[in-house]
Amino acid sequence: MKHPIVMPVLSDTMDTGRLTQWVRSVGDKVQKGEAVAEVETDKAVLEVEAFRDGYLAGPLAPVDQDIPVKQTIGFLADTAEEALDNAQTPTSPQRTEEAKIPEAQASTPQVPMSTNLAPPSPSLTVVPTPDEGLPTDRQASPYARALAHDLGLDLKNIAPGADGIVHAAEVIAALLSPATPPLDYGPPYRIESPSKSRDAVARSMAATVSTPTFRVSARLPIREVQRQANIHQVSLTVALSKACAMTIQAYPRFNAAWTAQGLAVRDRVDIGIAVEAGDSLLTPVLRDMGEKSLAAIQTEWKALLERTKAARLLPPEYSGATFYLSNLGVYPIVKQFDAVVPLGASAILAIAAMDKEGTADCTLTCDHRVVFGADAAHFLTHLAGLLVSSDLWQ
Repeated sequence: MKHPIVMPVLSDTMDTGRLTQWVRSVGDKVQKGEAVAEVETDKAVLEVEAFRDGYLAGPLAPVDQDIPVKQTIGFLADTAEEALDNAQTPTSPQRTEEAKIPEAQASTPQVPMSTNLAPPSPSLTVVPTPDEGLPTDRQASPYARALAHDLGLDLKNIAPGADGIVHAAEVIAALLSPATPPLDYGPPYRIESPSKSRDAVARSMAATVSTPTFRVSARLPIREVQRQANIHQVSLTVALSKACAMTIQAYPRFNAAWTAQGLAVRDRVDIGIAVEAGDSLLTPVLRDMGEKSLAAIQTEWKALLERTKAARLLPPEYSGATFYLSNLGVYPIVKQFDAVVPLGASAILAIAAMDKEGTADCTLTCDHRVVFGADAAHFLTHLAGLLVSSDLWQ
């Protein structure tokens, strides 16, 4: 008997994953917990583990393709003979998303959208004809084509779904998305699919458009906190994060988030820190910052950074921060900037490079539904005091 291996679901927003490689071959014997494949998500490249003992069996989903979540990507057979039977690997494109398969999910896989990994039959889709002015390789459902026509949308400008076909959902998404930039009269261009991580950042930033924000800037003393950080053998970013956490404890409104039901008030301070990681922008989260020592935070931060650079962060390690910090002070040319408040937080602090006087231009961007201008002024005043106080190092 063959048991399907499915693309795991690792977050509420995950709809596809990219299969980067099969680390075992068809017919190989594997034990429960052993890695059989690697998948890339918007944040990391993680292993897909065998959910039972068996033999890896085909057909296997192709690598470097996006595959819908819950889609079957391969099988585990009870015997080697079953594994080698009908082990062809399909060549049709699919979609993928990342991370380890939870044991509970793997042992009771949901019914996949397709068990043979082949795309929907052409007989079930409508392929636009050349005289319609649409790409000959664009596929769309009849309803999607009719809907696009009624809404005055050109199918060639609508990105297909995970299965490579334009459905009604993609048409509606195109209607609600920003207009396509007018490129036809400019220089020749080509369309390149963004990486999973860059696409996730774009979608995340677009989701913040409705957040009413304001910005307050201040010159904060950095030289002394940098000197003390070196003495205590912690990074400047960790010291600044700890100072922010202590300030939030004094002004807890900055730990809240606006929801349709009201303010989400959180008692624990979790700070997300923006980190550049190749083509990705990640925000590893330091948990319970208000209650931990600088030494303990530094140890956690070092481990998080290592996993970030290796693209091995798990969703719980980069999601759910209550406050954010973006430190571009490591680039001397950056004299001032502001950052976007991520969903689920009320503020983010942007820290520029230190000047000759030992101060840095810092901008606090706030959700105006949660905090007001006076709140931001009090926050920055308290933070400035902590940066030159011994309280931060106790």
